[in-house]
Amino acid sequence: MSAETSAIPPAARIGAIMVLLSAVAWSMAGPLTKGVTADAWAVLAWRGLVSGAVILAYVAWRSGGIMVDLRRMGLAAWAATVIGSVATVAFIASFKMTAVAHVAVIYGTAPFWAAGVAWLWLREQTSRAVVIASTAALTGVVVMVSGSTGGGPASLTGDGLAILMTLGMAVMMVMIRRYPGAPMVLAAAVSSALLLIVGLMVGAMFGGTDPLAIPSSEIAIMVAFGLLHAAAVVLLTEGTRLIPASEAALLGAMEVPLAPVWALLLLGEGLSGSTLVGAGTVVVALFWYLRRGSD
Repeated sequence: MSAETSAIPPAARIGAIMVLLSAVAWSMAGPLTKGVTADAWAVLAWRGLVSGAVILAYVAWRSGGIMVDLRRMGLAAWAATVIGSVATVAFIASFKMTAVAHVAVIYGTAPFWAAGVAWLWLREQTSRAVVIASTAALTGVVVMVSGSTGGGPASLTGDGLAILMTLGMAVMMVMIRRYPGAPMVLAAAVSSALLLIVGLMVGAMFGGTDPLAIPSSEIAIMVAFGLLHAAAVVLLTEGTRLIPASEAALLGAMEVPLAPVWALLLLGEGLSGSTLVGAGTVVVALFWYLRRGSD
């Protein structure tokens, strides 16, 4: 039996499911961010506080103490901390400047970025199944772009930030694969702490929203965002260790069809026929990839 048709190893299947669940959690980011009147810096501060605390608790539980992983924080983990922080700032800010569907569509190109980075850096070959599924997913993305309504014309700045976020996430996926022994979950917690500081400082310097003056209803939304982000980070980091970076990015593209649906249900952002067709194409591609090993 060839490698193309052989069953997916149990560990790889678990990793794929974890990455897929992380995408489901992340698909809520846009609606939660746009669902509050607080600016991006206040959202970053609350998200950093909540997700950082939860991720640190997970690290302490898994490793038997935070210091165990902290002593292993080498150059790779610190680099991941910086890249993750920049990508998150771009991620949150992009939602404030453009439509949820548009950001999700741009993120749908992550498999191609990850595959390219993995090939250049790791010389990691991409399987035919991934190429086929990624091509189908890109087709769905193109269809969505052609008719995405998402609340009006997208801002060029928001689009640029979404592209920066996508590239940063693709690099992160490859780094997790390249340095499996690095404490990347702790790096995510440190990144959250940095975002808390940045959100508070930059917001104060430029007259942003005071995180403590936000209505309690909005604080509850941002706490929920922080909890979902923490779950997504843990699932993505642990799951990506078990599968190639390009496949992790492909599964992460599940956010593409889900985010516009959440935006419609929670924010009332319109979904055109082309958006629905494109989202359906991405879903079919993802589930075909997940089931290919059992055929």
